[in-house]
Amino acid sequence: MKIDQNRVGTDNAPVDTGRRALLKAGGGLVIGFTWLVGSKAMAFAKPVPQPGDAAMARADGSPAFAPNAFIRIGSDGSIRLVMPEVEMGQGAYTGQATLLAEELGVDLDQITLEHAPPSDELYALEIQGSQATGGSNTIRGCWDLLRQAGAVARTMLIGAAAKRWGVPAEQCRVERAVIHHDASHRTLSFGQVAADASRQPVPDKPALLSAKGFRLIGKSLRRIDTPPKTDGSLIFGIDVRIPGMKVAAVAMSPVVGGKVAHVDDRKARAIKGVVDVVILDDAVAVTAGDYWTAQKAVAALQIRWDSGTGAQISSDALFAELAEASRTGTARTGKQVGAGTKEGGKTVEAIYESPMLAHATMEPQNTVVWVKPGSCEIWVGTQVPTRVVAAAAALTGLPAEKISVHNQYIGGGFGRRLEVDSVEQAVAIAKRVNYPIKLVWSREQDVAHDYFRPPYHDHLVATLDSKGYPVTWRHRVTSDTVLGRYSPADMPKDGLDPDTIDGAAEPPYSLAALKVEWVRHDLPKAVKIGWWRGVGATHNLFPVESFIDELAHAAGQDPLAYRRALLGHNPRARAVLDLAAVKFGWDKPLVKVDGLRVGRGVALGTSMGTLICAIIEVGVTAQGDVRLRRAVAAADCGQIVNPNTVEAQLQGGMIFGLSDALWGEATLKGGVIEQGNFHNYRILRMHETPSIEAYMVPSTESPTGIGEPPTAISMPALANAVFAATGVRVRKLPIARADLAIGASARDQVVI
Repeated sequence: MKIDQNRVGTDNAPVDTGRRALLKAGGGLVIGFTWLVGSKAMAFAKPVPQPGDAAMARADGSPAFAPNAFIRIGSDGSIRLVMPEVEMGQGAYTGQATLLAEELGVDLDQITLEHAPPSDELYALEIQGSQATGGSNTIRGCWDLLRQAGAVARTMLIGAAAKRWGVPAEQCRVERAVIHHDASHRTLSFGQVAADASRQPVPDKPALLSAKGFRLIGKSLRRIDTPPKTDGSLIFGIDVRIPGMKVAAVAMSPVVGGKVAHVDDRKARAIKGVVDVVILDDAVAVTAGDYWTAQKAVAALQIRWDSGTGAQISSDALFAELAEASRTGTARTGKQVGAGTKEGGKTVEAIYESPMLAHATMEPQNTVVWVKPGSCEIWVGTQVPTRVVAAAAALTGLPAEKISVHNQYIGGGFGRRLEVDSVEQAVAIAKRVNYPIKLVWSREQDVAHDYFRPPYHDHLVATLDSKGYPVTWRHRVTSDTVLGRYSPADMPKDGLDPDTIDGAAEPPYSLAALKVEWVRHDLPKAVKIGWWRGVGATHNLFPVESFIDELAHAAGQDPLAYRRALLGHNPRARAVLDLAAVKFGWDKPLVKVDGLRVGRGVALGTSMGTLICAIIEVGVTAQGDVRLRRAVAAADCGQIVNPNTVEAQLQGGMIFGLSDALWGEATLKGGVIEQGNFHNYRILRMHETPSIEAYMVPSTESPTGIGEPPTAISMPALANAVFAATGVRVRKLPIARADLAIGASARDQVVI
């Protein structure tokens, strides 16, 4: 398989600006797709021409056969597949290509992959609402869509061959892009019938392969981007170079929300290689022939900042305000079931706090922009290409069709590249110069100027019956709303952001009386908040699964057995829990280690439609250091397209979540983010990472999300393991080493 990155590799390489332009309407043979409202599966709309499809095909050089937005087949037999969802390390391109190739009748080594150009009309998944990659939606959103796209093309290609031979189409089959008529031993390649296929009628309901007929789906296939990543040939956004390009480095206010008050740039301009200094409202940029010269010049700038009210913001104050809002604010009910019983049992109550989190992607923010008279061209790795077009159009005043976006491979997204702030900044700089620029943020700027996951305050109360099981359960979440900031028009009329209660409103357990509510408390506008890997469940599963553990402890029961007793109505969840328990060996005694307090913790939940369980074993030193010894993850994510990808996501997601449970925290002091790089915004290192075993429950249900659930479930599993080892209940993340040291006072006694 080849990967067409539509890239430029050297300063002297030509720039292809045509095929990725945003396109207007036109005519031609196309196929339309639409989502069934409220359905989890994709279905055909009317098979009538869609102008956007035809225009896209014309701009693509009018290939011999372009039956829909995703497939291009040339007369030479070349097969190109256009991926609607972007690749950012999660195996998205391999998965999407597998779905198309399975139904098309080709193998992965026969095709070339391409990034999709911006088009909500052609590439928006209804589950997202726009052309966006996020929410672990790639496979579950494309499951029927791309299989149907491949089936349409296969049906039309077979139809063309059958017509040429004068035989029924039912007598023909496809294997490796070759159509066979076994009875007459005749064959035709896709390329030989491509032009004829374009004149075939578009099937209304193409027959999809049954699971028994899958050649690729369900197999452990090597990821298509592994070879170019291994040899260094894969181009990420930060690698893009175009002729005449200069590199821009920027200075931004250390205080959140700060503006430029005065700039003395004489020393910066005196540095050899500096081309321009561009002063924006909230940043100062220096352009040069290379990044290091530009960054050196930025350091030489003398800037006086107007910090505004940002200097008054601190993390301590934000949490105090959240706590006060929880007590006195107006709560919106998100889910209420039952009214409880009159039985008077033990009441358990707890407060949990979750911090602001940065994304800290491996690839810091960067964008290449070329603003020319009458057009704007952008090279960037983005999760939201059409949002990039809209932002650039607003800044340049150009119509959308004059903005072209070349999407690139992304070195980690996690929700950060759902934002377009670096694009906006790059466009603002490029408007002021007469050459293309590549904007690159330093790691410190990337962390300090993130769109953070907001902090949360959770208050949970449960009443237990005589056996220790909950007869009432109340959970009050207090936080800001990312949806209200990112897309206020999509906020429900009742004002309830559904993300804030995701993972809390639908626990897998049988709870007779449940009430989940949300108190909205807006943070200062200077504190930018955004989506973070795991979305709502990444916050809610920590308090929910920690609190279930507290109830098991209060009832004097084994935490895994306690959960199992609450799952009688939920056999799929019990199957996931049991699989994890068996693979971990929950019933086997823990091996004691000299100098360590050893414990294991379990957590179970639902995220992105996936049922997931994690069991973690830790050892805690006398000084409070947490050492990860072993981790097991089990998941039911429906039909598995590629077991290798699922295993990698379970392992990578757990590393992400464990890192943040141990160290993840973006703190504000005097309006300044105190973290700046991986030395003080830590992630697990190789010698700290435990063995992570990944297991999957076989299923024929439609696929669900897998990229984010392991991040969310690993945090409470770790916190529960720490409690089992030390007796200290973790109610605030990240885990405080000082609280776990022998002799320290435990957090178990919390005053509500």
